Amino acid sequence: MATRAITYLKKKKVPFKVLKYDHAEKGAAFAAQATGFPLERTIKTLVVATSPKGCHLALMAGNRQLSLKKMAKACAVKRAVMADTATAERLTGYLVGGISPFATRQRLPVIMEASLLDHAKVAINAGQRGTMLAMAPKDILEVLAGSVFDISEP
Repeated sequence: MATRAITYLKKKKVPFKVLKYDHAEKGAAFAAQATGFPLERTIKTLVVATSPKGCHLALMAGNRQLSLKKMAKACAVKRAVMADTATAERLTGYLVGGISPFATRQRLPVIMEASLLDHAKVAINAGQRGTMLAMAPKDILEVLAGSVFDISEP
C-alpha cells in the first residue's frame, strides 16, 4: 500500500527503497532493530510547538535526544515544547509511531539534526507504522526545503 508520503516522493522523483517490518512497538530503537538499520541512521520525526500557533518538525537520529533549548534557538523563538499526541496527529495526518515529514496535512517547517548528513542513507518513516524508507538525507532535506542545525543533546 502506498502512503501519502510514498506517493509524494514518487511524484517528486526522489529515490527511496521501502522497508517493511512488523510494528510491535513505537520508537526508533525498535524500528532500527526490525529493519536492520543502525539507530544513528534511523530518523525519528518529532512535532515541536515553537510558538502559540506554530509547530516545526525536528528530524533526529534515533540515538540522540532533542534539545528543546537548541530547537528554540534554531527556530528563533523563546521556547519550544513537544507537541501533544493529538496535535501531532492532527497537523501531520499520521499516527504517532508512523509520522513522516513528507505530505503532512499541514506544511510544517523542517529542522534536520546536523549529524544525519554524515550518512549516505538513512531510514525515515513512510507515514504508516511498520513502513520506513531508506534514502539519502540530502534528498530529504532538499525535497522538504529544510534547515540543518545541531539540535541534539548527548
